[in-house]
Amino acid sequence: MATTRRDDLIRALPYARRYARALTGSQPRGDLLVAESLRELLSAPTDDRTARHGLYNWVTRRFELGLVDPGAVEEGLTARQRQLLLLTSLEEVPLEDAAPIVGLDVADAGVQLADARDRLRASAATDVLIIEDEPIIAMDIEELVLGCGHRVVGVAATEADAVKIAQKTRPGLILADINLGLGGDGTSAVSRILKHHYAPVIFVTAYPERLLTGETVEPAFVITKPFEPLTLAIATYQAVTGGISLK
Repeated sequence: MATTRRDDLIRALPYARRYARALTGSQPRGDLLVAESLRELLSAPTDDRTARHGLYNWVTRRFELGLVDPGAVEEGLTARQRQLLLLTSLEEVPLEDAAPIVGLDVADAGVQLADARDRLRASAATDVLIIEDEPIIAMDIEELVLGCGHRVVGVAATEADAVKIAQKTRPGLILADINLGLGGDGTSAVSRILKHHYAPVIFVTAYPERLLTGETVEPAFVITKPFEPLTLAIATYQAVTGGISLK
């Protein structure tokens, strides 16, 4: 049975929400950006983009309307460089498709992307709490976090341990799995931690579309298992720097 445009857009919404939240550093602002972009897309003439890439395009265009200067450097990267990093790594959009979304030709986008990756290596480090119940996965994440230049202040396999370590170390970033098996729930652990200590949070899940419904309070930063080191580096950078400032 052939899918309709509406069906394609519904499937694309969780990924557009993830992109928009990472851009803005906020669930409410990101979801509002997606809602506005969806209205624009539906009223515009159709083109040959996929529904997902079409939404990325309108999210990017509407986001840039709120920027003082898309080419200005904020925390080491320009807004366009952040967009390219998020599209190509977090959203896994090929460079040839990401370039027109951010308004560049492929050659210029490649140069900007390479420069952005170099600048990431010089980004500010922070203290990271990892919440993950699978020992092998936790070790892999710890290695990736250290490779990004951050410091790991603790690895918690249970909800109780996560709260205890957070109270003791007051991390600058929390990287949390959602399902901790018999050890509890990652989202519950984060909620308990944030009552006493604020830190940006990145959730890791194999099913981001189940988490990004826009119906409840949800994380601003979500990455999909399995993930590449660069994806984690970009997500931590966006989380720590708080997205991009709007006017």
